[in-house]
Amino acid sequence: MQIGVDFGGTKIEAAALAPDGRFLARRRVGNPGIYDAAIEAVRALVEAIENDIGARGTVGVGTPGSMSLSSDTIRNANSIWLNGRRFRDDLAAALGRDIRMANDANCLALSEASDGATRDAAVAFAVILGTGCGGGLTVNGRLIEGANGIGGEWGHTPLPWAKGDEIEGPECWCGKRGCLETWISGSGLSRDFEAATGLRQSAQSIVAAAAAGNSAEASAALERYIDRLGRALAVVCNIVDPAVIVLGGGLSNVAAIYERVPSIVASYIFSEEWNSRIAPARWGDSSGVRGAARLWPAAKASEPSAFNAVVAKSR
Repeated sequence: MQIGVDFGGTKIEAAALAPDGRFLARRRVGNPGIYDAAIEAVRALVEAIENDIGARGTVGVGTPGSMSLSSDTIRNANSIWLNGRRFRDDLAAALGRDIRMANDANCLALSEASDGATRDAAVAFAVILGTGCGGGLTVNGRLIEGANGIGGEWGHTPLPWAKGDEIEGPECWCGKRGCLETWISGSGLSRDFEAATGLRQSAQSIVAAAAAGNSAEASAALERYIDRLGRALAVVCNIVDPAVIVLGGGLSNVAAIYERVPSIVASYIFSEEWNSRIAPARWGDSSGVRGAARLWPAAKASEPSAFNAVVAKSR
């Protein structure tokens, strides 16, 4: 049995998968936002899942940020209280077993490559468009995490083909300016709308107002968002040329993205044609936890993983 843990900024979800991909059990709790309490929350969730099923499973965890290969600590997480902590090792100790861990966008990528929207794609790029934004790359169904464990970390590159007030860009929590996360995340859409109007609105409210056609300001903000997303994805296409780009996160539900972003991408790529697809995640909000579970192979935990994931042994 494979157990996945999706460690999000506001919630923690655990789920058990059968070998055929069916959910056997699912549980969710709020993320306490305090390190020791979060460790205990994950331990309790996994224990509850195993009690539900009556069996012990392998555990994979999807997290914000990534693992430092030199210190085995979390880095680059927008849940900044995780940074510098030996999260993988501490979870392994609390659960009393080996743990496999990967970035949450990588878990989305792995889930969709396994049995989702990118299953038949030789090269695929997965994008989370939520409170933040991130990316994950798969080639022939395998995660590509890279020599330094930062493969697909697209959200903290600059907005390409910047113009006007985009050139300097807003400050990002990472310490740099103008990162994609400040433009094409949900918080980036909200920030841009406030900069233009002086009004603070959630990304969901802006999208709803634009869809209803009763706010010129919301429509303009969404148009700027779509143009920036298209430019950002064009860079990915110029580098790895994915057959499919799969989108997850709250903004992946915006229908206008699938209608208008492809033509924007096509206008920026270094080719006379662009025949790739942009698709929503087949498994929606479940992709993260499914991908985390699949950091371990389904057959038996002692086999080497088919994926380039970080492993910690319990102490």
